[in-house]
Formats: sequence, C-alpha cells, structure tokens
Amino acid sequence: MLSPDARRLDKRVAIVTGGASGIGRAICRLFAAHGALVVVADVTEQAIEGGESTVPLITAEGGTAIFQHCDISDSAQVDALIARTVAEFGALDVIVNNACIRHPRPLMELAEADWKRVLDVNLTGVFLCCQAAVRQMLTQEPRDEVRGRIVNLSSQHGMIAAPGDLAYGTTKAAIAYMTRQIASDYAKDGIVCNAVAPGKIVTGQGGRLLDEDVLDRARRRTPWPRFGKPDDVARGALYLASDDASFVTGVNLMVDGGWMAA
Repeated sequence: MLSPDARRLDKRVAIVTGGASGIGRAICRLFAAHGALVVVADVTEQAIEGGESTVPLITAEGGTAIFQHCDISDSAQVDALIARTVAEFGALDVIVNNACIRHPRPLMELAEADWKRVLDVNLTGVFLCCQAAVRQMLTQEPRDEVRGRIVNLSSQHGMIAAPGDLAYGTTKAAIAYMTRQIASDYAKDGIVCNAVAPGKIVTGQGGRLLDEDVLDRARRRTPWPRFGKPDDVARGALYLASDDASFVTGVNLMVDGGWMAA
C-alpha cells in the first residue's frame, strides 16, 4: 500500500466489472493500492491467466476488496451488485465497466445468437451498469463537485476495423458514443463519465490474443516498441477515476502505444 499522501483514491468505493482477470484484475489491484475499497464483480473468481484470485491477492497486499458474482447482462444481478456495494461501504464513488466477451467472426460467419450474446454483455451490460450506477450516484452528496465517476473500457477497435471481429468492434464503438452522451447529459449533476481505449494489451490469456497473424498486425500498427500491459490501462483508469481528472469528462483516452496516431 502507498502512504496516505500518495493515495489517489483513498477510501473511495469502486466497482470493477470483469475484475477477476487481465485488465480488470490490474485495475482492481492498482485502485486498492491507492486506498480504494474495491468490489470485484465477475462471473468467476478464477483468473483466466491463472494465479491467485483478485480479492485474496489484494488482501495480501494490504488492500480492501470483496467479490460479488455478477453477470452484467442481467439487470437484477447488476442491481444486486450496486446494492451490495452500498450496503458494505456506504456509497459508490467509481464504477469501471471493464467486463466483455469476444466472438471473432466476419459478417457472413456470425450467427445471430452469438451477435446478440456479444451485444448483451459488451453493450447492454455497460448500459445497465451505467444506469444503475448513475441512479445511486444521484442520491449522493457531491464531493469536490463530483457525485461519482464512470470509467468505461472501449477500444481502438471501436474506431478502426478489426479483421473478422464485427461484433466486438461494434460494441466498442457504441461504448465510446455512450460515454460522450452520459457525460453530456449528467455533467450538471456532478457525474463524470470517461472511457479508456486500450490498444494491443498482453494479458497472459490465450486464444486469438496469441494468434501470430493478429500479433504481427499489432506489431506493425504500434509505433511504441512493445505491446501494452494491463498496468498501462490500469494507470489510465486510475487517472480518470481520481480527482486529478478535475475538468475531464466525455473523453476516450487512448492507451495504445500510438496505434491510432500512426
């Protein structure tokens, strides 16, 4: 744990969806190190990339975290997540909407059921979490002008084509728009909404993330001489979740090693 003076989220209550693995796991750990009381929301406690589960890892590092099972595509489970958070910690200061799934297929190979499932989790799930979070945040008194902060996870693949990955890119493009709209609609109420857009991030998970064609394309597109790490994205999320982002809302922060600049 950092010293109290160095903590940027001291005693702030933060939900991180998809917090069991990868980028979400890194965000949970960094937030906890900065003094946040973290609710790890996921459909499993086991990290896809292996290793110790997020909550005991945070506890061993001196932080505070609890786990809440939540399928974000189910509004009842999302409502239960917010209710448990407030019951345990008394408020909701930050929600990071990180949970998502992929089913990489081009248009003519994408079944309607798979299309709907990706949208249910990646887009409707973020909508439900934003809606439930704002509902709670509107009941809270402002702290330094802010009632609450939303950090959504978009992607550079919401702005450019990802070969053979129609559903995922569509949802990430929509999240960037949703972020701007929520920021605009609720700024007057003291609610901040931003997004982080990762580039190629190596999380230790398998599948398409290790496909050599995918990796080769990412190497050619990324000016920075390495791929991203989960901690790179976590630092971006920390900035947007903290008071350091004091006049920042509606942005889609690229954490992509220059991918979109090239």
